[in-house]
Amino acid sequence: MNDRTPPAARAPRPVPPPRPPARVFWIRRFVVLGLPVLLIVLLVVWLTGRGGDGEPGAAPSPEAPQVTPSTPPVDEPGVGDCTPEQLVLAITPGAETFPAAVDPTFEVGVTNSGAEPCLVDVGDAQREVLITSGDDRVWSSRDCAAEDAAPRTLLLAGGQSDVTQLVWPRERSAAGCAGGLPDPGAGTYSVTLTAAGATSPPAVFGLG
Repeated sequence: MNDRTPPAARAPRPVPPPRPPARVFWIRRFVVLGLPVLLIVLLVVWLTGRGGDGEPGAAPSPEAPQVTPSTPPVDEPGVGDCTPEQLVLAITPGAETFPAAVDPTFEVGVTNSGAEPCLVDVGDAQREVLITSGDDRVWSSRDCAAEDAAPRTLLLAGGQSDVTQLVWPRERSAAGCAGGLPDPGAGTYSVTLTAAGATSPPAVFGLG
């Protein structure tokens, strides 16, 4: 009887995994080596960009509202006042007829018709816009104007014009700025402009 036991079978030798393709190899190299460099570059760019941002959390300063300054007095050596003969005044209603409850508007024009420049004050204390209806004196811009109202002195070159807008509050006035006057009714009215001794032709308009 044979007591010898057969030798144990040897375990199979493990097969090594296949090598990855070259493309996969270089991608892994880029991830390991290139990604840290890219992160450093991005960090530097971010820090550099923050340097020009100013103080963090600082709110932008709001824009200052634009204010149109009033016309200051003009003092031009050697320039004289406009004569009535030089000035051409015009006042034009904004409509032929203004419906009820609509305040009439007017375009007020002052022109130097001469060849030389001249000065003219068209402030509220110096000019007058007068509205009449037949013989009825309805309203004057001078009735309630302050005697010490600021001047509005214009330096007009030869042929130059100044044009402004005026709104009539659709009410009567009287010398001394008396109150409690009846409102003007529907009908036909006339308006004129006077300044520096010159007067515009009358312009006709209606109130509805």
